[in-house]
Amino acid sequence: MWASVIAVLGTLLGSTTAYLLQQRTVRADRAEARRYEERRDRIAAVTALTVALADHRRSMWVREDLRMSGAADADYQSARTASHGTRSALTAPLTVLTILAPGLAGLAKEAADATYNLRGVASRELLDTRRRDAIEAADRLVQAAATV
Repeated sequence: MWASVIAVLGTLLGSTTAYLLQQRTVRADRAEARRYEERRDRIAAVTALTVALADHRRSMWVREDLRMSGAADADYQSARTASHGTRSALTAPLTVLTILAPGLAGLAKEAADATYNLRGVASRELLDTRRRDAIEAADRLVQAAATV
């Protein structure tokens, strides 16, 4: 009879141990999947922001170049309208990145501000300098995102 009790207890302990190990594995798998999804979402947010920054940077450069070169008002107004659209398109990815990766929020804001600083420059040289500064700020954001 004791042999039967020991056998039943051994079976119960074995089943409980197997169940606990299985639950631990499931939790670890879920945590790994969650980390992967969060990383994927951060990469997508950084990518979307860098694309929006590049679009707005290009749009602002064209707009300011037209303004400084004395282009026709219709051409300038068209470029101005386009730059308003690209600036608006920058807001969502900047917000998403700030929420998903708060550690990158400062660099993301710096990159956006550097791009906004293309507006109203006094000379072509300053426009080119600020464009390079905006590119470098975006590059710093990407480099920091790669290490997070």
